[in-house]
Amino acid sequence: MGAAAVAVPLGWLLGCEEDVVDDEVIDEVSDPEEEDDATDSTDSTDAIAWAVGGTELISVAYPATSLFDAASVCTVALAGQTTEGPCYFSVAEREDISDGRTGLPMMLCLRLIDSACNPLSGYTIEVWHCDTAGVYSADTSDSDDSGRFAGNFCTGGSQEAQQSTWYRGELVTDSEGRVNFKSCFPGWYSGRTIHIHFRVKQGNYDSVISQFCFSDEFCEEICTTHAEYSARGSQNTPLSSGRDTVFGADYEDYQLSIQQNSDGTLLAYGNIQIN
Repeated sequence: MGAAAVAVPLGWLLGCEEDVVDDEVIDEVSDPEEEDDATDSTDSTDAIAWAVGGTELISVAYPATSLFDAASVCTVALAGQTTEGPCYFSVAEREDISDGRTGLPMMLCLRLIDSACNPLSGYTIEVWHCDTAGVYSADTSDSDDSGRFAGNFCTGGSQEAQQSTWYRGELVTDSEGRVNFKSCFPGWYSGRTIHIHFRVKQGNYDSVISQFCFSDEFCEEICTTHAEYSARGSQNTPLSSGRDTVFGADYEDYQLSIQQNSDGTLLAYGNIQIN
């Protein structure tokens, strides 16, 4: 489902090196005085079962921003734009983008920083992804930017999808450069590894349009053992196959870090760095 690259200025992605290491466990992420309480979390290999259901199962607080500061030195790596893809259309601002869909409930926490690792406030971060079956929602009736949406190609003809806006939303970064979404881990579709689209914009100017991915090991675990994904089995285009139409050999630069929350839900997080 790749598309032609979007011609917008180059951006900087996932600026702090530790943030691109999957399955990393941060022992202490909180300052008791921080506005956001730390999220209790464990490594995905621990005995806690992954949660099965909707975002109402997320019972822990969003993690403190110190989670993003594992690196003492900010390093940057220039990343080219990836594709917007054919399944984009804009939707309203909202925190919970699940629309009641179920899967592995997921916190998606992102921080926007500049080339010196300073937080950037007042920018809009928009995300969109498919459901557990690899289907994108398609109700464009309230969108002011749907001219590029590919219709049945994205929905597989699903009537439910055509009446829904699940797994789409946008938020404005706060004083710490943060946005926090509630969603569910995406599924896969043929030709693509599991991924999440995002764009960063200020007004009508796009700073970056790109995508996040997850490690093959984590995707295999969820696709083969989680009740909402296992019927479809392993994704047919893991990153290591070299067949994904978007991510190249530098795919690790685009991987979100993950933790398992104490309630069994998923925490996925990463920095987005722009110049």
